[in-house]
Amino acid sequence: MHFSSSFITIIYRLVGWLVASAFVGWLFNHVLLAMLATTLFLLVWHYHHLFTLSNWLLRSKALSPPQAKGIWGDLYDGLYRQMKRQRNKQKQLNEKIRRFRDGAEALPDAALMLSEELTIEWGNKKAQQLLGVRWPDDFTLRIDNLLRAPEFSDYLAQEDFEHPCLLLSPIQSDVQLEIRLMAYGSENVLLLARDISNLQRLEDMRRDFVANVSHELKTPLTVVRGYVEMIQGSQTTFEPHWQKAFETIEGQVSRMDRLVEQLLNLAKVENNSGDEKQLINMVQLIRTLVDEASWLNQKKQHKISTNISTDVAVLGSEVELKSACANLLANAIAYTPPGGIIEVSWQLKDNKAIFSVKDNGDGIKPEHLNRLTERFYRIDRSRSRDTGGSGLGLAIVKHVLHHHKAELVITSHWGKGSDFSIFFDESTLQHTS
Repeated sequence: MHFSSSFITIIYRLVGWLVASAFVGWLFNHVLLAMLATTLFLLVWHYHHLFTLSNWLLRSKALSPPQAKGIWGDLYDGLYRQMKRQRNKQKQLNEKIRRFRDGAEALPDAALMLSEELTIEWGNKKAQQLLGVRWPDDFTLRIDNLLRAPEFSDYLAQEDFEHPCLLLSPIQSDVQLEIRLMAYGSENVLLLARDISNLQRLEDMRRDFVANVSHELKTPLTVVRGYVEMIQGSQTTFEPHWQKAFETIEGQVSRMDRLVEQLLNLAKVENNSGDEKQLINMVQLIRTLVDEASWLNQKKQHKISTNISTDVAVLGSEVELKSACANLLANAIAYTPPGGIIEVSWQLKDNKAIFSVKDNGDGIKPEHLNRLTERFYRIDRSRSRDTGGSGLGLAIVKHVLHHHKAELVITSHWGKGSDFSIFFDESTLQHTS
């Protein structure tokens, strides 16, 4: 309504000027000449304000608008209010950007904002210290032109950013970095680099400690076992309480020996880079494991069956894969009641090969499922002692599967049994026929 009233006002004013000029021209008997002169005056007046507006918007640095009356005064005031609102919005936006940058500078990690083409758009000071990326000097440069590590190039090529990329800092060779990429907004990518050197050193110390202690324990355990077997094998007749004592010692030494063996296997798997791989005949490996388990399963008499519907082979380490599959089968035997049913299968589904061990044992409660692959985690410690469990079997399986791009999926219903399945990625599979 404001625009309509202003437009009508302009028409009224123009008509008023023309009527007045016509009246003056009538008095002097020159109506058309008077109206023409008035029209030229109005045209010059409007062009004057038009040039004034152009100069104010494009050349002048003054914030206040030119002084004028009428329609041009309203126009100047309206533009001034719009510019003022725009400046306030710009100030608010600049303040938000400043807060964002201050927050990013306060991060203990290196942060880089990249475009969809992975060119650098912004980076904090930590990025210069850890990655050698300087902003704004390296603006618009591709990040892979500055980080030339082969593992980082492979990480970008795979386009799988669910897991981090580990590489050494190009600035400090003794600094281990963990790099993550994630979507940021609709057209940007955020790169975060974290210094994990201390964590890596602690992890290396832990692995070395476990490996060294396990090796050191092997000798005394062997000596104790030897003396116990020598005493038990002698012709001397011992009193019943001594005989029970020696049997208890032998049982505990055997249990400790199994634990040390599991620790050594875990240390070996953790330290193995998994570079030396070969094509593994999984059908033959599974049948061998089932035959060995059936021979050792004389006491519980489980019904162990196989369901092999594919001959696909897996590229990997035979020792590690055999250890992982054997651990799953051993767990099923240990925690399934005598006479129970265990099914071992090897199938191909949706371009993935699946090795599974299914039993009809007691099952696992839901609150324990997410922690089963933790070191030394046991659902029932007293029951684990009876079965000889150490809590390391599934931890070994997890590390083996990490080397083979595989995933462990556990399905269990309390009181109805469990299903432990290994899903092998299509990239590690090959048909033998």
